[in-house]
Amino acid sequence: MENLINEFSAFIGLDWASKKHDVCVQIGSDGKRRFEVIPHYPEALDSWLGNLQKEAGGNIAGAVELTRGPIVYLLQKYSFITVFPIHALSLARYRQAFAPSGAKDDPSDAEIALDLTLKYPSKVKPLKPSSKAVRVLFHLVEQRRLLIDDKRRQVNRLINALKQYYPQPLEWFSHRDSELFYDFLLRWPSLHSLKRSRENTIRMFFQSR
Repeated sequence: MENLINEFSAFIGLDWASKKHDVCVQIGSDGKRRFEVIPHYPEALDSWLGNLQKEAGGNIAGAVELTRGPIVYLLQKYSFITVFPIHALSLARYRQAFAPSGAKDDPSDAEIALDLTLKYPSKVKPLKPSSKAVRVLFHLVEQRRLLIDDKRRQVNRLINALKQYYPQPLEWFSHRDSELFYDFLLRWPSLHSLKRSRENTIRMFFQSR
């Protein structure tokens, strides 16, 4: 355990969930721990990890009940984090042995994962760091996700605006994120401008697409 303590400046146990992440944090070897909850989106975890690294001033050991998946890939994109996967069966046995009551003050899965890593370091092997190519790929995937989210937000804003003054296109077009939809709105930004156009002009617009 001493070798592990000396190698890392902070230790975290992370209980991954679909809506939030419960985290148990231990800074240094003094044994003091705190518990935090992180919202389930990458930006929140990115910000939290960055702040923790500044606080700890060194490398971080992260214990998690997974060997792959979004949370593991996100953790591995940082050079200052080493991921220690905890086998689900080991976690369950430890919980049964030391927290069988299920009471509210029993250790959380996040704290149990942290305990297993610190107390039995010889049995918890770190994941091999991802290659540079894998880290770059993950970064590109994250950027794509952010772009998709941004596009969805912009489309929703456009739809809400059209509902206020120009709802007809929402009935005419089923794909509100298509280039055709945007071109139509640029050409005829209001019902008044559309009514002033000749039928043949409108027909030619659609035929040219």
